[in-house]
Amino acid sequence: MASKPRLMANFRPSLAFILLAALLGMLWLAGGASQAGVLGQAVVRTAAWAAIILFFLFGERVSPIAWPVALLMGAALAIALLQIIPLPPAVWQALPGRQPLIEAAVASGQTQPWRPLSIVPDATLNAAFSLVVPFAVLLLVVGLRENEQRWLPGMLLIGVLLSSLVGLLQFSGAPFDNPFVNDSVGEVDGTFANRNHFAMFTALGCLIAPVWAFSAGSVSRWRAPTALGLLLLFALTILASGSRAGIIVGGLGIVIGLVLAWSRIRRRLTTYPRWVTWVLVAGVVAAIGIAVLLSVAAGRAVSINRVFVADTGTDMRVRALPTVLAMVQEYFPFGAGLGTFDPVFRMHEPLGLLKPTYLNHVHNDWLEIVLDTGLAGLLLLLAAVGWWLWASVQAWWLRPDRHHPLPRLGSAMLLLIFVASIFDYPLRTPMMMAMAVIAGIWLNNWSKTTGSSALPASKQHL
Repeated sequence: MASKPRLMANFRPSLAFILLAALLGMLWLAGGASQAGVLGQAVVRTAAWAAIILFFLFGERVSPIAWPVALLMGAALAIALLQIIPLPPAVWQALPGRQPLIEAAVASGQTQPWRPLSIVPDATLNAAFSLVVPFAVLLLVVGLRENEQRWLPGMLLIGVLLSSLVGLLQFSGAPFDNPFVNDSVGEVDGTFANRNHFAMFTALGCLIAPVWAFSAGSVSRWRAPTALGLLLLFALTILASGSRAGIIVGGLGIVIGLVLAWSRIRRRLTTYPRWVTWVLVAGVVAAIGIAVLLSVAAGRAVSINRVFVADTGTDMRVRALPTVLAMVQEYFPFGAGLGTFDPVFRMHEPLGLLKPTYLNHVHNDWLEIVLDTGLAGLLLLLAAVGWWLWASVQAWWLRPDRHHPLPRLGSAMLLLIFVASIFDYPLRTPMMMAMAVIAGIWLNNWSKTTGSSALPASKQHL
């Protein structure tokens, strides 16, 4: 019994670990919104800058940077900065899609000024500033000691759990108004401003829980049932959120999470007959299925109910799609500027789409990035997906220790984010930026993880 206190007593966290834990805590509390003007943006960006400065002043030497992740992020920052450099009038007027602004200057009797590529420079500058959060996470994660990196999956899982509990409180009718995000009181969105982003975050928990439970040196008696309980909780929370996209990413998360843990489960049950493994897996699937059916029968599965109900927001996105596609074509190959969709869409919005509310994003981030950045953004997306495919093949099939969980977990987390970005814009929130960076680091480290597990040993605390 004395081993656990002694283990805790011997743990001396590095500055990187302390700063990362504090930053993740701030992101959990205030990093769930994408809107530029909310208070949470100032909070998390200040925290990120403080973490970077303190780490450079007092931190230890970092391990090799995850270069693919760093280069992709650096390219995104370069695109944003290039879009706010003032251009000569002749060059700017030659850019596609600028004719209405040119005519406005002529009508007002003004000479054409030097203007940046971005139609709304302040929005693009805000997009550049937002990248301080993922850069801070990248710096701190690669600055962790090897024994500290084993705590990271558990830390993320705790964040998902706490957010799910907030969501369940909201579902019960308890008043919860997060002053740091522009959430809608009465909706089940946890610590996020958008229920789709909340469901996406919870779906990542469905991936992490089985890996955390079955990838330690030896499985603790309490860890497997705890993971099963978390899967049930996360599944019911996604159903309660009302997110239809959450059904897709949540289902994928549960299935892929169990696949990730499958080899470890079988390895732990080698002393039992083979049918025991299949019975246990069938029991887990049945438990989740029964919980879902009970939720539907009780009228608590809001996400499923919304599948069969017309949604004006979804209808607006579908009706606006032809206009958005025309905008992409008009502004290609240079783009309209990062973060400019709202004001630019109003310039092109037909009378038939006018309504009291506004369309803040395309709700397809793949398409919106191409609209914002043109050919440069398209090439960056292709590079990111190409690297993910290459590294995922290495992690799942070609690396020497193919059963190591973290690179596969990183690959699966990015896959879920890619899928969710078809329906929404999760990576525009600071919390999801951090999750994507951590997933990318895990995936990039596929060649460095042969040997000991990067997850906590069974006798370690979270």
